[in-house]
Amino acid sequence: MKKNKLVLIGWDAADWKIIGPLLAKGEMPSLKKLIDEGVYGNMSTMNPPYSPMLWTSVATGKTPDKHGVLGFIELAPDLKGVRPVTTNSRKTRAIWNILHNKGYKSNLVGWWPSFPAEPINGVVISEKFQKIQKDPKKKNPIHPDAIHPKKFVQKIRDLRLRPYEVTGQHVLPFVPNAAQINQEKDQSLSTFSKILAENVSVHSAATYTMANTEWDFMAVYYDMIDHFCHAFMKYHPPKLKEVPLRHYELYKDVIVGAYKFQDMMLGRMLDLIDEDTTVVVVSDHGYESGANRILEMPKYPAAPALEHRQFGMFVAKGPNIKKNEKVFGLGLIDIAPTLLHHYGLPVGEDMDGKVALDIFKDPGEVQYIKSWDEESGDFGELLKERETDQLTDNETMEQLIELGYIERPEEKIEDAILKTRCDLKHNLARVYLGKKDYEEARRILLELILEPEPIDLIPYYMDLLTIEIKFSNFDKAQEYLDKLRSLNDEFKHTTYFAESRILLGKGDIKGALELLMNAKERKSSPEIWFQIAKLYRRTSQFEKARAAFEKTIELESDRAKYHTGLAEVLVRLGEYEEAAETALTSIELVKYYPEAHYTLGEALEKLGDFENAKLAYETAKRLKPKTYHRAEKALENIEEKLLSPLELKDKESKKYRKDQIVLVSGLPRSGTSLMMQMLDKGGINTLTDGKRAADESNPKGYYEYEAVMALHKDNSWMEKAQNKSLKVVAPLLKHINPEFRYKIIFMKRDLDEVIKSQQKMIGKRTDTLPISLLNAYQEQLNHIEVWKEREPGVELVYIDYKEVLESPNKMLDKIEAFIGLPLNKVAMGRCIDKSLYRNKSE
Repeated sequence: MKKNKLVLIGWDAADWKIIGPLLAKGEMPSLKKLIDEGVYGNMSTMNPPYSPMLWTSVATGKTPDKHGVLGFIELAPDLKGVRPVTTNSRKTRAIWNILHNKGYKSNLVGWWPSFPAEPINGVVISEKFQKIQKDPKKKNPIHPDAIHPKKFVQKIRDLRLRPYEVTGQHVLPFVPNAAQINQEKDQSLSTFSKILAENVSVHSAATYTMANTEWDFMAVYYDMIDHFCHAFMKYHPPKLKEVPLRHYELYKDVIVGAYKFQDMMLGRMLDLIDEDTTVVVVSDHGYESGANRILEMPKYPAAPALEHRQFGMFVAKGPNIKKNEKVFGLGLIDIAPTLLHHYGLPVGEDMDGKVALDIFKDPGEVQYIKSWDEESGDFGELLKERETDQLTDNETMEQLIELGYIERPEEKIEDAILKTRCDLKHNLARVYLGKKDYEEARRILLELILEPEPIDLIPYYMDLLTIEIKFSNFDKAQEYLDKLRSLNDEFKHTTYFAESRILLGKGDIKGALELLMNAKERKSSPEIWFQIAKLYRRTSQFEKARAAFEKTIELESDRAKYHTGLAEVLVRLGEYEEAAETALTSIELVKYYPEAHYTLGEALEKLGDFENAKLAYETAKRLKPKTYHRAEKALENIEEKLLSPLELKDKESKKYRKDQIVLVSGLPRSGTSLMMQMLDKGGINTLTDGKRAADESNPKGYYEYEAVMALHKDNSWMEKAQNKSLKVVAPLLKHINPEFRYKIIFMKRDLDEVIKSQQKMIGKRTDTLPISLLNAYQEQLNHIEVWKEREPGVELVYIDYKEVLESPNKMLDKIEAFIGLPLNKVAMGRCIDKSLYRNKSE
């Protein structure tokens, strides 16, 4: 059987935003060749975006809660110290372990983490190989566990480039005016030399191994782009106003130099393989290169990850790879399953990733196995935990400290152990947040806030605040926000997102918008504009929402949710073609985004393209099967239109829907109680509790159900209303459970009469009417008109209160046809009492 060779190359933090212009100018020819002859696309990252966790997910196809690598450092096995993360943290088998079991030869160079080296069939050169002391007087022996097989050390020991061996010829292509730097005061060239030397060492070891050993699979990891970005991105064009001009002129070419040099190294690797070898180049995340760059990092663990962007890059080329096509929807956890499929091996059912079938010319059928971890046999694994130094792996620890990924360990070993243990637990909680397992994340965070000093509690309260807002527990969220502000005054100025969400949750839309507008004046970030746009959309100010979404996209063009938000607004504005194009842009960015597919379906349905609208709705439902009831109802509507095209005037189908809920709604004092009484007498059971007694204002009863008042908090009880009628006031309609089908009878009444009736009911004057209330009610009716068109499970007719009194037979016929069931119209007519029509408009 032919073993299809494949080389996997990891470029940490490589970003299309920088790669794109370089490709256009012909300055990354090796990558351009792969793209022209293969496929390319975005690679979505995970939360939190920490490199050891992410690259282990690449190697295993599993999320960090399953594979066990949860940070940059870990507790030593005896729990008496801390150390940089090791292979021993990984508790599941990687791709090279599986290939070893099946007789393939694998080479692994520089992967993080891969120390201690595993005894696989092939060569492992772990990330400890290239770590060399800056001081030329110090010795740099290769750790005995850094390389497998040990005899390979002799072949590659002299391939390491030492930082003090970096010369002007190495530096000048990146920093042309390096001679102007005072190296006693500015350590930038020392940092540069260390990063360059380590990556040259990785490359030398990789190319030697590639050329001088037999292999079926090769994986090589470079951290050069990421580390150069952390050190020099602040100087990258365009110049930020806070950056001194002298520093900008000195270091503005470093980032582009890093990408061009990385491409040169790729070119050398391509020279060493033949056309039958498949090449895959990936990055674990992107890196912020625009106006959102952070010049001063917050002082909390792994803060530099704030500069990481959601999308990395993916490129693949090979005999069975499609040519010059863009692919969508890839994630880090998809790499391992895709590689297994490439080799004709089954994918573990316990893997979180999926096979990227779209990249293959002949994808074949995916085979599955319950779990590779449950298979017996030789997988080239470490037999037992080895003794390693604790808190003495100085070079690796120092680099992590310099990059800001970890703080310098506490002098007291007990404090260092406590902090590391808490950081790992917090990272696990953030993994669960990323997986939307909020209950498990909350459980861990509540444990963490009980930890003793000197643990910094702020990150835990920040995540708890996020969770409570997610669950609409706004009182609890306010409690956590107050706690954060008591811990640090800075949170009085930087928590506008959380505060605006809390205000919004409590119904203060104006306050939330004002807060965000003030925040925008301080910093015009895309996320602030996004929240502003959502508020405008929520209040049906669609032109303003459109402008805000467009501003968001102008600031950051590759976030799918921004394009989906704009597409939703364009549908409401009736610009269906543009809405469809915008939704498709969102899908290009994130293929498996149910909201984008749903909005595409809406736009296509309005354009009359029912077949493709059906496909879009089906995709949305498939991606979110348990909760996307709107897509389910939209599909039912499309099926009806395909069978017999129907003009839905007022969204009225005149068809009975199985288990339908008949809602009676309208503004207060618009005749809703009368309509409930009519339905009751007409033969429709009512869901009421009788708690509100009849009175002078409503002598025949209110027909209310108390749970409706808290509909915005809990709509899970609404199945009780199936095949019954229920009264829901107009402002609460948007909170109904989308799982069900609704027939809504919306009572209309002259707004002057509505307000007069209300004023009289509460004992206020009726000769002058509050204009603000009149305007508010008109706006509420506009919202209902927009809302009913958006909800596929809703049918709605307007019934005029005055017409019910003056033309009852006509209205009764309309109601019966709408509900789709025979009604006792005689009994319904007896309910109409013209003497109760007491607040007529003049």
